[in-house]
Amino acid sequence: MTSRNTLNIALCGSGRIGRVHAANIAAHPGVNLAWVADPVISSASEVAALYGARATGSTDDVFADTSLDAVVVCSPTPTHIDLIRAAVGRGVAVLCEKPIDLDIGRVRSCLADLAGSTAAVMMGFNRRFDPAFAAIRQRVQAGEIGRLEQLTITSRDPAPPPASYIAASGGIFRDMSIHDLDMARFFIPDVVEVTAHGANVSSDYIAEAGDFDSAAITLRGRNGELVSITNSRHSAYGYDQRLEAFGSQGMLRADNISPTTVRSFGTLAVEGADPYEPFFLERYAAAYRRELDAFVDAIHTGIPCSPGFEDGMAALILADAAAESASTGKTIAIEEVITHEGALRK
Repeated sequence: MTSRNTLNIALCGSGRIGRVHAANIAAHPGVNLAWVADPVISSASEVAALYGARATGSTDDVFADTSLDAVVVCSPTPTHIDLIRAAVGRGVAVLCEKPIDLDIGRVRSCLADLAGSTAAVMMGFNRRFDPAFAAIRQRVQAGEIGRLEQLTITSRDPAPPPASYIAASGGIFRDMSIHDLDMARFFIPDVVEVTAHGANVSSDYIAEAGDFDSAAITLRGRNGELVSITNSRHSAYGYDQRLEAFGSQGMLRADNISPTTVRSFGTLAVEGADPYEPFFLERYAAAYRRELDAFVDAIHTGIPCSPGFEDGMAALILADAAAESASTGKTIAIEEVITHEGALRK
């Protein structure tokens, strides 16, 4: 917990998502963007100059700053664990983009290293903070639709990423589906089975990389709840992000979002609407801002972060299980689940 009203935050990584975080930090009344660190110093300098921060090519400079309160980690996945350890070792709070790592063994080791630390560690599963998804979850928790029986999550990207990204991504389940697996746990934390199928229907270079461009995942909760997740690396009609919660007394649904609610009516078609938001930066802009609000509140109050490190580990466990299921054709039993309270159940 900090004794100052304004928090000094460093940004590690100044790529596409780093720039989103930089803008949100700079606009937040309770924080100061103190550092931008990136091995590509020209990129760090460019972002730092926009917001009056200091630029560096080394995170050593960042962690040598005794006035630092927090870091936001947006660097490549293989650097995440080292940066989390460095921050927590100095009592500095961390907001880390997903995934923690691609190797669950390294994640388990890091979790053990964090034992006893009071530094806040939050995972960047920003979709939990999307206003529509968060509202559905709150209403489900309040019992509005009775007992939750089915959860349906649809997530399709407008176009696949380049081959260079696919090669280092860890595969569709650890890279793309992991957001939806965390969303499933947001509603149903105790998942006991995973069945997944992958297909290659649109991108030859993704198949050549040994990955899938299309996936379908079914999860089973301990109380019999079923979750259906549909993923695709391409969608001709735009960024497709929907969620439906079905219960014993009704249903709640969040549909896609367009820039306006204007509808056109003519002789050839009715109910014509604007295209959906182009991609995640636009669709989840509010979620990223609300995520930062929650991170700042956790630092000031000392309340445990949600989603925390354990949630990141649980999502990776499910992603690994999905990859195994798609590879073997088997349903994978989950013998280790981390609940919302951070307890490890085997």
